Amino acid sequence: MLASRLFVAVRDFPIVQWIVLLQTVRNITSCFQEAALPDEIRISMFEVVGGSLCVASSDGQKVYDRLAAALKADWDISLSFHNVTAMTATFLNTAIGQLYGTFSETRIRSRLKVKDIEQDDLVLLQRVVDNAKLYFKNPQRFDQVM
Repeated sequence: MLASRLFVAVRDFPIVQWIVLLQTVRNITSCFQEAALPDEIRISMFEVVGGSLCVASSDGQKVYDRLAAALKADWDISLSFHNVTAMTATFLNTAIGQLYGTFSETRIRSRLKVKDIEQDDLVLLQRVVDNAKLYFKNPQRFDQVM
């Protein structure tokens, strides 16, 4: 009964109103397509941590959570170290090192770009990344030693 009423209502709907309705639907869907997510997301260590000291693993976890979400969404990431005055290996292990346990090196290298980092911090970051790659290649081996 309801289906027959609906059919009659649709059948009697003037064609001009159908066209207007279809155009409205197309406009709405194109708005969603145009409002697509950005190709690149910028993550500021200073803003995420709330200051210039990147030392605590809990702060590293905040950075990791944002990086992992962006990598899962397949976004390019610009990770800025602007205004960071101190950084520890513990922080970097948590923020970046553990990415290698979830994502491939290829994905991380192709999506994550580091910006505004001091040379000595870059050396520390590279050491953390190298150690993370070794660890996640065979975690059981490292866990047995510990």
